[in-house]
Amino acid sequence: MSGQDGITTRLQWLWLQARRRLWFRATAFSALAVATALVAIVAERYIPWELSDQIGAEAVSSLLNIIAASMLSVTIFSLSTLVAALSSATSNVTPRATRLLAEDTRAQNALATFIGSFLFSLVGIIGVHAGLYGQRGRVVLYVVTLFVIVVIVATLLRWIDHVSRLGRVGETADRVEDTATRALRDRHVRPFLGGRPFPEPLQPPKGAHPVPSERFGYVQHVDMRALEDWASGEGASVLVASPPGTYVDARWPLAWIDGSIGNDGEEAVRDAFSVGDMRSFDQDPRFGLSVLTEIASRALSPAVNDPGTAIDILGRATRSLATWAAPTPAEAQETPYPNVCVPGILVDDLFEDVFVPIARDGAALVEVALRVQKSLESLAGTGDARYIAAAVRQSDMALARAEHALVLEYDRERIRQAAARVRAFADEPVGQPPA
Repeated sequence: MSGQDGITTRLQWLWLQARRRLWFRATAFSALAVATALVAIVAERYIPWELSDQIGAEAVSSLLNIIAASMLSVTIFSLSTLVAALSSATSNVTPRATRLLAEDTRAQNALATFIGSFLFSLVGIIGVHAGLYGQRGRVVLYVVTLFVIVVIVATLLRWIDHVSRLGRVGETADRVEDTATRALRDRHVRPFLGGRPFPEPLQPPKGAHPVPSERFGYVQHVDMRALEDWASGEGASVLVASPPGTYVDARWPLAWIDGSIGNDGEEAVRDAFSVGDMRSFDQDPRFGLSVLTEIASRALSPAVNDPGTAIDILGRATRSLATWAAPTPAEAQETPYPNVCVPGILVDDLFEDVFVPIARDGAALVEVALRVQKSLESLAGTGDARYIAAAVRQSDMALARAEHALVLEYDRERIRQAAARVRAFADEPVGQPPA
């Protein structure tokens, strides 16, 4: 089962979004820390008296004071580091990638551990000075405190290694590539989100009822199970007009209902669509590719002038796109939501998201223009007829841009030769690369 295959309902998707937020882990770790400090009060009855005589209140209180003072400073420093990394990614990479940095589990676990340790020591200090712990209770608190120290040290060591890379262009590009590849792979398994393909062209059946959006924004998630449950109950079909990633307004409907609307059909269908201010990576593979391309475009800007990063991004985008050319898995034939029709993602759109901006911004740089052609040659070499057609189309456009922007005839000739190798795939039988 794919990573996102189980995220079908709106509640599951909202729960996933909540789990990715920094406050969620911090709250969970803090609650666990407070509960651990209070458990010592209950567990003291199980500690032998002879052991409790060896540990006094001062020993426990000293350790807790050290943890409280140090963890407050470490937490503030770590938060400052994370904010600086987010600011660096915004300036040097792309603002769209900062969400992935903020959702980084290693950074969240480190901050949550530091905050939880601070609260644990604070509650422990209050309990010791209030006399809530007996002699045996202090033994439990002392042992738990030693365990917390071990956890803090291990977390600090991992955090030091991680913070040295946080916010850098390469590290951020890794995260965007992984997210884009995962979204492409998941959508490859469920090309129509588990429904049936939307009939071409994308026009509603005669008499179908449109369901308009009540707000402007991007479709972030579609609750396929809710649509299927309603449609099967009413004996109708739902044709999704705005799949995830679509910007919706009052003119273009979220979906069309073909059949009985019922009393609350329009509201039920509308509630299955989550519309927000920004696109989401989960059900929208094109967004991940677009963010990758933004990194390359910024690197090619006159202010940055870093063609090496653009070339690196081309390699990453090529690897991600190659997953879409893999053999169709058996799960793709399954249709758990037969009463819902969803438009598929076109290969031409995927190629356009990646190669049009980079070929445009890097047309005057021969090394970038060459790598564009080589990337298209690699994708055409998969033997997929859709990839060959899309690669040839993008190669021709990139060649035209390079012809116009490059100064030296020698450079233009190199690009022509590279483009000819891409076009050669169109003249060969499918599955047979050119000689």
